Amino acid sequence: MSTLSQLKPSRLWQLFEKICSIPHPSKHEQQISLWIQSWAKELGLSVKEDAVGNLAIKKPATKGLADRKGIILQAHMDMVPQKNNDTEHNFVTDPIRPYIITEANGDWVTADGTTLGADNGVGLASALAVLASDDVPHGPLEVLITIDEEAGMTGAFGLQPNWLDGDILINTDSEQEGEVYMGCAGGIDGSATFALNFEDVPANHKAFNLSISGLKGGHSGVDIHTGRANANKLLVRFLLTASNDFDIRLTELNGGSLRNAIPREANASFVVANEQIEPLKAALALYLSTIKANLSAIETDIDMLLISPEDFEQCWDRVTQSNILRALNACPNGVIRMSDDIDGVVESSLNLGVIHTRGKKLNALVLIRSLHDDGSLETQRMVQSVFELAGANIEFSGAYPGWQPNPSSAIMNTVSNTYQELFGKVPAVMVIHAGLECGLFKTAYPHWDMVSIGPTIKFPHSPDEKIEIATVEQYWQLLVAVLAKVPKK
Repeated sequence: MSTLSQLKPSRLWQLFEKICSIPHPSKHEQQISLWIQSWAKELGLSVKEDAVGNLAIKKPATKGLADRKGIILQAHMDMVPQKNNDTEHNFVTDPIRPYIITEANGDWVTADGTTLGADNGVGLASALAVLASDDVPHGPLEVLITIDEEAGMTGAFGLQPNWLDGDILINTDSEQEGEVYMGCAGGIDGSATFALNFEDVPANHKAFNLSISGLKGGHSGVDIHTGRANANKLLVRFLLTASNDFDIRLTELNGGSLRNAIPREANASFVVANEQIEPLKAALALYLSTIKANLSAIETDIDMLLISPEDFEQCWDRVTQSNILRALNACPNGVIRMSDDIDGVVESSLNLGVIHTRGKKLNALVLIRSLHDDGSLETQRMVQSVFELAGANIEFSGAYPGWQPNPSSAIMNTVSNTYQELFGKVPAVMVIHAGLECGLFKTAYPHWDMVSIGPTIKFPHSPDEKIEIATVEQYWQLLVAVLAKVPKK
């Protein structure tokens, strides 16, 4: 696999390659945190850690720029752990294996069978590269590195007032070169729990396991409008139809692994009456053919596999099975509403991200995103109604606010004007339908003027994640130029 050290800007890519070599999935950031602290101290920089594990690294202004407003470069240190079903990888112990690929539309860096972690590893690498550089002019500088952004925004929630000194924050977690972000959606998690009632498997029934795989998946905010299929929804749709047409009895249902990733795989175990096995197989073949045809423009590798495991002794009773399948089938998923104010931007969405069976309970995890509190509340009520009508208990938690756009933002205008000077075109000023940490930062630091920029990253939160090499250099040029243009205090 090609090394990243040949790429430009070399220091940024070298740091990203180092980041890839240190396991850092969400909830397991200890190794990367210790390395960052040691690295900063070797450079003679001041580094501190707060109660939740966030890091702040301070670097004095370069000569002649001490009178500028304090600026904060911000990134998160965790990554989303997703892998292909046939990839052997332990995200807690194994390094990410990045490599370079050439496609018709340019050169990219991707990873071998797993998420790459360019979200937000390249942003983190860029902030560290500024700290390590002696040829990047800047005023008083702090780098804020948060924990657990992808799995709960724990670091952003725990950020305390008066811990940082700066006035301007540049978030590095955007994923499209040529776009400057000045707002983002808020979000809230939902967890629905069904009690499972079991009974003995009827006589003359055979056990099967049915899986669906090969879907693209992706980021439940950035990719939610693309029409990518949800493995949980596709599998439940077939099971509901099959339970009406055949004598099948479920024993287990699982799908997805993260509430903020569109599920790529799902599986179910069940028994079916012996005389209905062949008709069931024919119905499955027809269903697979149908969804392949309907989704062929987006999902090119859908597969469904039916195998025979050992027999089961118990299965769900009919009422339990009916309630669960109908509720999951009826649960909203995807885009709920597009924004009336910003063309092409999703206002509210929902992702049925995880279904898992554990003992005598089944849990379904959803993530709701919305630009507006009312949109979030409306979607919550829809989901709550569906699951409560089916006899489930549902709880909502982890709510985080959106980042309300500020059209008069000075740093946003500085970034936009600088981009135009560098590249001869006006960037798109956008609001992103994803959960950036900026909204939470406003709670502790309401005076911060914030903007978010980044290179082009495709398919984050999936093993197809890749970053366009040329845009990393453009992003770096923009970041360096903006740092030199921060206004005086």
